[in-house]
Amino acid sequence: MMTPLILASTSPFRQSLLSKLGLPFMAVAPQCDETPRAGESAQNLVQRLALGKAQALATDYPGHWIIGSDQVCVLNGSITGKPHTVENACQQLAAASGKIITFYTGLALIQPQSGQQFVICEPFNVHFRSLSTAEIRHYVEKEQPLNCAGSFKSEGMGICLFEQLEGRDPNTLIGLPLIALNQMLLKVGINALS
Repeated sequence: MMTPLILASTSPFRQSLLSKLGLPFMAVAPQCDETPRAGESAQNLVQRLALGKAQALATDYPGHWIIGSDQVCVLNGSITGKPHTVENACQQLAAASGKIITFYTGLALIQPQSGQQFVICEPFNVHFRSLSTAEIRHYVEKEQPLNCAGSFKSEGMGICLFEQLEGRDPNTLIGLPLIALNQMLLKVGINALS
């Protein structure tokens, strides 16, 4: 009998991604302080938060495998957050125009009773084409990517903003690296294909 899976997230994007594996799971909102620490790298931040989200559910779900994930994007050496407004989204996309943004996605898989845990950081590079102010404005108004790090939705019209995507798993860009997760699950005897 497979140990039940918990996704420590209420993100509909992450839930949709995890459902691709065809494994039963529950999605539960974790309570986790997501404030970056002084001098913390993007890679360390997302790994710490992914693990923290999973650990936040450990007491309530001690017999489950718990999946935590967190993502940030880095442009010109700085972490870029969610824009929340049309103007901020336009500014973020203007700053990204013609450049490369790196997304770092932290992934954690823990089993509280046994103490087993796996934590990784998966990078993914997005090469933006040169964008005009009108293209940026039209995109933001049409797709409203105001709650998306980097101000775009790659699963939608955001794909029109790019020249190239570079990484081992396109799911990473949406927020859950499924290849890495599947490898972790296989290590603990959970095989989506059996």
